Amino acid sequence: MMLSFFDQFMSPSFLGIPLIALAIALPWTLYPTPTSRWLNNRVLTLQGWFVNRFTQQIFLPLNPGGHKWAALLASLMIFLLTINMLGLLPYTFTPTTQLSLNMGLAVPLWLATVIIGLRNQPTAALGHLLPEGTPVPLIPVLIIIETISLFIRPLALGVRLTANLTAGHLLIQLIATAVFVLMPMMPTVAILTATVLFLLTLLEVAVAMIQAYVFVLLLSLYLQENV
Repeated sequence: MMLSFFDQFMSPSFLGIPLIALAIALPWTLYPTPTSRWLNNRVLTLQGWFVNRFTQQIFLPLNPGGHKWAALLASLMIFLLTINMLGLLPYTFTPTTQLSLNMGLAVPLWLATVIIGLRNQPTAALGHLLPEGTPVPLIPVLIIIETISLFIRPLALGVRLTANLTAGHLLIQLIATAVFVLMPMMPTVAILTATVLFLLTLLEVAVAMIQAYVFVLLLSLYLQENV
């Protein structure tokens, strides 16, 4: 029984062909293509308003050099938000519950921010490894600690997104199973449990949105340190 709870996190396949690439590519078809008309429909207007507001919020503390990342981070935010929200639908697969996918997104983007910092301002980038005013005996220890914390950043990005979504999906499945089991025996308790399930589903919708935002926000903070 315990193994079946984790079956939802297995990558789907058809005739031995993994379908995770299809699960990643299909959400993009849900978004309308911008047109050259002066007046667009409500969906396009709402999409443009969301992208503009998000871009202003993320890149407000960054200098103009970091604004080149606007299209990339906005696209990443929409991508993660769409996949997280679609994963809450029944009988769907959430690619962002796979640590390999999240690390595949986190590591290259984090490495790009580090490389940009080393190329544009190497002294300032290396200066983050040693806080100003550090006593001389603590210099080797602090350099090691700061280096470890630097390399843990992409791991924290990937694990945070994976753990939050996986825990939410497991809780929803556990409580839904409890509702079906309790319904014939204790209908009143089952109704109360179903109410908890509904509230938890609303919470998971918020978590899916917040985690996508946090992922991109932390990347923008790493970029801010190196631009």
